[in-house]
Amino acid sequence: MNTTIDTAVIVIFSAFVLGIGLLFARTGRNLKSFFAGGEAVPWFIGGLSLFMSFFSAGTFVAWGSIAYKYGWVAITIQWTMCIGAIVTGLYLAPRWKQTGALTAAEFIRERLGLTVQKAYIFIFTLVSIFIKGSVLYPVAKLVSSSLNLPLVPTTIGLGIFMIAYTAVGGLWAVMVTDILQFVVLSAAVFILLPLSLDRVGGFEGFTSQVPADFFSPLAGDYTLGFVLAFVFYHIAYIGGNWTFVQRYTSVKSPKSAQKVAFLFAGLYLIAPVIWMLPPMIYRVIDPSLAGLDTENAYLKICQLVLPPGLLGLMLTGMYFSTSASANTALNVVSAVFTNDIYKGLMNPGASDRQLIRVARGSSWVFGLGMIGIALLVPRAGGMVEVVLSISAITGGPLLAPPLWALFSKRLTGRATLWITSVGLAVNLFFKVLSPWLLDYKLSRAGETVIGVGLTLLFLLVHELYQRNRNATAPDYYRYQIARQQKLNEATENTTPEEAEAIAEQNRFGLRVIAGSLVFTALMLFGLSTFATSGAGPTALIGGVILVAALIPWRASRKRLSQSTIHTQKEAA
Repeated sequence: MNTTIDTAVIVIFSAFVLGIGLLFARTGRNLKSFFAGGEAVPWFIGGLSLFMSFFSAGTFVAWGSIAYKYGWVAITIQWTMCIGAIVTGLYLAPRWKQTGALTAAEFIRERLGLTVQKAYIFIFTLVSIFIKGSVLYPVAKLVSSSLNLPLVPTTIGLGIFMIAYTAVGGLWAVMVTDILQFVVLSAAVFILLPLSLDRVGGFEGFTSQVPADFFSPLAGDYTLGFVLAFVFYHIAYIGGNWTFVQRYTSVKSPKSAQKVAFLFAGLYLIAPVIWMLPPMIYRVIDPSLAGLDTENAYLKICQLVLPPGLLGLMLTGMYFSTSASANTALNVVSAVFTNDIYKGLMNPGASDRQLIRVARGSSWVFGLGMIGIALLVPRAGGMVEVVLSISAITGGPLLAPPLWALFSKRLTGRATLWITSVGLAVNLFFKVLSPWLLDYKLSRAGETVIGVGLTLLFLLVHELYQRNRNATAPDYYRYQIARQQKLNEATENTTPEEAEAIAEQNRFGLRVIAGSLVFTALMLFGLSTFATSGAGPTALIGGVILVAALIPWRASRKRLSQSTIHTQKEAA
């Protein structure tokens, strides 16, 4: 490892990403453009952004730890995300777009009532801060251990930097960074994988030295019951998490929303195999890691085989993929606070300038909360424990009822509150109180099954009971009227000037993506000159990225031509 070169790469790339956030400071005209990209984001940009929003250093730390200890099961677990995305694409993403809501919280208010919305906003904000704070911890740990920096100042510094460009640039700044990190991490892993295999004598040498059950699809606590429950959890999570809903509502049509989810599914079919092989290979190189040290498996294989500068690029990719994930949550939490609390409850007559100011300020407040949580993760047993525990406790009760309401005309706001409250209470009892009072602790599979299954059972019982009474929720009729009125107003209120401003924002975003890819390619070309090994693959991948920059650039030119034709027609 060459610390000087790696540190220089981190500094240069970080400055570049902050510059991207500043570039988008001028594009946030109103809430629609700041939080939803004018509801005209290209679907392939939304899909890649969704994929990277699901990605973080936790993918390398948490799943990398599982891959090191158990092998292929880490890939099996991540394939449940692919199944969840397919179901989301078929049924859920188009429904979200058809609601006409800017945020999931807005839909909940209109469909299930203001009381339900307030309760859900409180729970969602709390859960988001905990989960995204927990994923900031591992990347701070990686950076601090790699560059010999103290953990606490590193966590605070990275967290503040993470907040800065989201508070400035809004959704497009987050999405451009998502795409950039997708390219950077893909480039680094495609260089890392062949070098790792070469270290253990190729694929045959690797497979001949691992434990006999290393390629078993199930292992340890990760049983068939856990995997099946995780499938249902990820249907709810990918289809109903407010962060991801924003990706479905920010594209132009239900069909585009469907494509967003399907692209995510395709990427999660292929990516886990590529991402998880390096820590599995490291098990052959050093089988002695135990406890929380297994979380360092990915970092250790990177330190061992990557040429100078590539470790810095990998760390930067891990950090910004984590910050992209956290920033997406920040963007949505801020959107909910600004649109549904400040504008909806506190100041309905607020101007666009006031709303943007509140949006940016709330991003800082919630972001600082995430930093505080990140500092507490080591005391809670590490990232795997924190993330899986929070998911098991809150996933079903928080995500399933709004998804049910997308299809059901019988679910009432009162029933939603009861189902959510009982589900959370039962899950908290088995996670927190049962081990202490009854000396009984559920397995990972049991936590997930009860966490998701109990809520679904309550929803089904309520639906059948209301159906037997031939009853329809009073809120449902009001929601139908409000939805149609909103869709009509959206069509009427979109002036040619506003449509052109949205189109220009999206063209600008595509051009920035193209420029970012060129910058990344040039950086890889430069790093290939320092490489003592892997120079050829580094330069080759740099060339591929350079060619790939033509895709968003040509897309921006195409949109420019279409906009010009539309403007000429309007003038005629």
